[in-house]
Formats: sequence, C-alpha cells, structure tokens
Amino acid sequence: MIPRLYINGPLHSGLPAPLSAEQVHYLKNVLRRAEGDELRLFNGEDGEFAAKIVELKKKAGAAHVGDKTREQEAEPDLMLCFAPVKRGALETIVQKAVEVGAARLQPVITERTVAPKLNVDRLQAIATEAAEQCGRLTIPSVDEPIKFAKMLESWSDERRLLFCDEAGDDEEEEWGGRQGRALPVLEALKNADSNSDPWAILTGPEGGFSPAERNALRAKRFVTAATLGPRILRADTAAIAALVLWQAALGDWRFN
Repeated sequence: MIPRLYINGPLHSGLPAPLSAEQVHYLKNVLRRAEGDELRLFNGEDGEFAAKIVELKKKAGAAHVGDKTREQEAEPDLMLCFAPVKRGALETIVQKAVEVGAARLQPVITERTVAPKLNVDRLQAIATEAAEQCGRLTIPSVDEPIKFAKMLESWSDERRLLFCDEAGDDEEEEWGGRQGRALPVLEALKNADSNSDPWAILTGPEGGFSPAERNALRAKRFVTAATLGPRILRADTAAIAALVLWQAALGDWRFN
C-alpha cells in the first residue's frame, strides 16, 4: 500500500513538498521506504496528489509532487462533543471518530467527568494519523476542553445538537427508570433535514449526565434527545455508535 501523508502547506504538481523529521522517521524507519518510492500527499484543501520521495535526511526530507489523484470533496459538518475518559478509551474515541467522519472533536468537562489532564497535541496527532490511514482528505481539529456550562452558553442556534440521553425521568430509579426515555436515534432523526443546519453529537462520561445537565439540555430548542438502545454502553462505544447512526441517517454513509 502506498503511504499517505498530510502536508501542512500548499501542494502543486511539479513542485517539491517538505517532509518533517517525524515523517522522515516514519517513512524510513517504520515503513522502510527509500528515495524514489511512491507517496500520496494531501493538505486538506487541494485534494490528493501522487508523489515520490526525493530526499530522506535525518532532520528533514522532501517529495516531488506529481499529478492530482483526487479532487477535494465536501464532508458533513459534523462535530463530536464528548466527555473525556481514561487514556486508552479516549484515544479510541479520537481515532474512530476520525474514521467514521467527524469534522471536529470537542472534549467537554461535565459534572461526572473523571479523566486525567488532556494532551491535546497528542490527540491531534492521533487524528492526523487516522485521517492519513483511512483515506479522508481533511484533518479534523481537536479542541481544548470546555466546561459543560460554557459550551451550552456559547452554543450557536444554527448547529443542531444530538444529545445521547440514556436516562429516564424517575430520579428514584437506576438510570431514571423507563419513563421519559428518549426516542432511538434513527427515529429521532427521521424527519431531520440533512441539507439545512450543521450538527453536533454530545455523549457523556461513564456515569452519565447529571439531572441538572440533562434538564438544561432538554430545555434548548436546538437539542434533539435520543437513546442508543436498551444496553448501557461504555463512553467510547457510545460516541462511535452515535456517529455511525448519524452518518447512516443524515451523513455520507447514505451515498456510494
């Protein structure tokens, strides 16, 4: 398989493209590639280009950019807002969200969030690697964490929010019982217009959203509450399941 690399800069047929020290190490020491070997390069704006390695030095390298192989394509404006979890599951959320098609990743600190300090640079690197490997032409951004109240306060009414609400309304029952449960995701989205407003998905921590957070979300007119089914999902599973269902209902999984 021909390696794909993201280039943070312009790409033009017939011109050189610089390779970073990290990319040189990856190509030379991990993939065992050498000068003259083929690459695919993209920058999130100009599409994808064929290229050949022309230089692999210790601290930098270069590739010669050839013909364009793919035009830049529009992607769904889909944002994933998620409560951070422990490192392994957190990195899984980022990697799989990129593969499924999220355009932006926003960690959200809720009342019940329990997680170590986030290394956003590392998460952004994971997002970049996932985009290179899955063939997409953009790199989703990973934002700095934001507190739940601040997120809700600053939210634009132009972006719809799919709230993954697994609770019922009875505070005396575990997970709120069965009364007041939201509709399943596909049913909740069946009348939504995929060509109108952009969307976001919000998933919570392992302990779920607090009653106050749940009430605050359900009071907003831009929020659509939905359930992910009869079983309690881990936070990382819930985030990916919600993305998959949204893509199947409104996103680019409906097209070949």
